Parts: sequence; structure tokens; C-alpha cells
Amino acid sequence: MKIHEYQAKEILRRYGVKTPSGIACFSVDGAVAAAEKLGGDKWVIKSQIYAGGRGKGGGVKLARSLAEVRLLAEGMLNKPLITPQTGPAGQVVRRLYLEQGVDIQHEYYVGIVIDRRRQRACLMASSEGGMDIEQVAASTPEKIHKILINPMTGLSDQEASILASKIGLPASSQLAAQTLLKGLYQAFDENDASLLEINPLIVTSDGQVLALDAKMNFDDNALFRHPDIVALRDLDEEDPTEIEAAEHDLSYIPLDGNIGCLVNGAGLAMATMDIIKLYGGNPANFLDVGGGATVDKVTEAFKLMLRNPNLRAILINIFGGIMKCDVIAQGVTMAAREVELAVPLIVRLEGTNVELGKKILAESGLPIISATTMADAAEKAVNAAA
Repeated sequence: MKIHEYQAKEILRRYGVKTPSGIACFSVDGAVAAAEKLGGDKWVIKSQIYAGGRGKGGGVKLARSLAEVRLLAEGMLNKPLITPQTGPAGQVVRRLYLEQGVDIQHEYYVGIVIDRRRQRACLMASSEGGMDIEQVAASTPEKIHKILINPMTGLSDQEASILASKIGLPASSQLAAQTLLKGLYQAFDENDASLLEINPLIVTSDGQVLALDAKMNFDDNALFRHPDIVALRDLDEEDPTEIEAAEHDLSYIPLDGNIGCLVNGAGLAMATMDIIKLYGGNPANFLDVGGGATVDKVTEAFKLMLRNPNLRAILINIFGGIMKCDVIAQGVTMAAREVELAVPLIVRLEGTNVELGKKILAESGLPIISATTMADAAEKAVNAAA
């Protein structure tokens, strides 16, 4: 789960992480009122969307008068913002965050992710913060310094101090940076975050260490412990199809291909998409129906896939372990009849009661294309779609 920058900063401030003063606003008049309340003579207007690269897309602007605040807010609100992470359609901006302008002496980068191989949180920092941090990682990885944090002891003062020194923070600001880094890790750990990114972390002309931006993602499996974070979810930022799929306990992600995929298990779903690509096709979606492919779930899955106007075929690839193949076959045939399926349907079953499942499909009277292996299924799906 993702949240907006201003929401992430609200969380971080509770852990002693300093940020510029800011106010979230949802209208042009609200933006002007926010600037008046914050005071000063310059403000940064930030589009709030669930995507990075806002600065490159024109979603972060500096205003030096209230008239300019109004003009820039009008140009941002309810307009699509296209960034390297939104795709060509962009994302409509429905919220703004107005911050007091600050004098930046230097920009740094700080991030925390989970290193699954080491089973620890990894704190990363670099002296090269800003919009091109991806290029820094690719071309000069030696400028990114890492600490694997012991979950039993947390981030120590010494570790935080060493990292601050490695990225070249001024000596006069290192104590403040140490406090900030420890606060970041505490916020990450206590809120079950999967990503925390500050880009840039800045030192101001008067020596303050501030989080100028903030991005937080959370482990969906831990959200039951954090109803306050769940309440921050902005459904306008999420694909309505994915939201509807989740309501039916389906994991669905739309893609830009024309072969629908209905699979049980995330690993098998990924392998199915890979083999479709191998045979020259393009998957239209990732869809994991989980361990229980009931009639209702398969029906809803068909409905979700059929909303794609580019859909030309559907490939069902099921391994019957917990759910037996004959039960799956019955669900598929009933669901296909209910939605009046009009695109070719390729089905590959394997596992418990597979022969009985194939018999049910063969006797259903439906124009189902049966496949034996994954390669056979992929080839038939690609040919059907063509």
C-alpha cells in the first residue's frame, strides 16, 4: 500500500524527522489560503500522486507570489501529470501539498528497503540526491553506501554517525542527521513499511537537516495492525479494476497485451506470462485466483478480463493441488456460460483428478481449446489471439 508525500511526512514528524512546514490542499483557493497561512515569500507547490519523477513531469513548481500560487495550482489540479512512472496516460492530480520554500545547500539521498536475502532492513544513503538518483545507482554505485540493520538492536548511534560521515554531511549537521536517520528507521520498523525514501534529504543554509520529500510503502500483509495507515489510502490513485478484484480475493494487474491469463499461484502466473512472451504473445493481465478457484471467483475473473477491449484470447493454466481439477473444470464451464464468453478459451489443467477435469471440459459443449503442457498452451493461445 502507498500513501502520499504529505501523509508520509505526518508520520515521520512523529518520529522526530524534521520537514519543511506544509499544508495539503484540494482546491485552488485552498492552495492560496495555505500560502497565506504558511507565510514567507516563496512556496513549493507539489502534485500529490502515487508516482515518482514528479519534478521531471512538471509536478513540482516554485511560486514567489500569491498570484503565482493561484496560477500554478490552477495548472496542476485536476490535470493529468505524466512522469516516468505513470505511463503515457499520466495520473490526474487531485491533491496538492504546499510547502514553505527553503534555501538548499546540498541534496542527499536516504532510503530503507528490505534485503530479503539477508532478512534485514537495508539503510542506503548517497551524497548524490535529487531527481537522477537512478542514474547514480546505475553508473556510480560506489556513491551509494549501505547498512544492514540488526532487527534486535535497531540502528545504533555509531552506525548512523558513520553513514552521515560517508555521504559527506557537514560535521556541524551530523548530530541532527543521526537523529533523523534513527527516526527514519524507527518509523519504518514500527509501521511495517516495505519502502521509505527521502529524496532529497537536504542541508539548509543555516545547517538544518530536513526531509524535503518522503515516500512510504507498506506491507499489505501487516495492515491489519495499522488501521490508521489503512485510513490514509487514496482509492482515486488506484486502478478501479484492481480494487474490485481485491474485493473478490483476486490478485489482478492489467497489462497492455491481448491474452488474458487466469492462473492459481503467483509463481505459476509469472511463469505463464513468461512463456506467452517466449512464444511471441503479450499477456493482457496478471491474475492469481489463489488456491480456491470457485465458480464465483472464476466468473469475476472472466468479467475483469473481458473489460479489456484488446482481449483476443484467454489462457487458463491451473495446477490442481488443494483444489481438484474436476472442481476447477466445473467452475470454468459454469463461469464461461454465465459470461457468454466470446473469445477463444485455452485451458491447461494438471494435478489431482486431471483426467476427470479434462473429461468435463470435453463434454461441456463449449469451444474450449485443450492443452497439455505449458508450451502447448502458450502456442495455442498466441495462435488463437492472432
